[in-house]
Amino acid sequence: MRSDIITKGVNAAPQRSLLYALGLTEEEMKRPFIGIVSSKNDIVPGHMNLDKIVEAVKQGVSMAGGVPIVFPAIAVCDGIAMGHEGMKYSLVTRELIADSTEAMATAHPFDGLVMVPNCDKNVPGLLMAAA
Repeated sequence: MRSDIITKGVNAAPQRSLLYALGLTEEEMKRPFIGIVSSKNDIVPGHMNLDKIVEAVKQGVSMAGGVPIVFPAIAVCDGIAMGHEGMKYSLVTRELIADSTEAMATAHPFDGLVMVPNCDKNVPGLLMAAA
């Protein structure tokens, strides 16, 4: 598994200590780490309920024997960003989402990812990260 580099061996002791600080158990460190990328936030109306989907995904990952680990993806609401300087930032968020997801997935070697987006920026951004 990709996560073995941070969970197994003497060289991974510092990483394990941080994983223990997160509350992970020895048993959990033997399972696949599944990153769950969530676009949930409180400023984009279409993302308000994504936390419920993320909770269901976490349960599914656990039931399948994995360790769910949630991290965020940014999201800009085009409707709120329209008509002022904020609109300049909307389209470029695709690359920010892709790059930040890739950074998280590589820096914390997840064994798999589940992506929970909702909009015309987050879906392509996360698909770009997956590619």
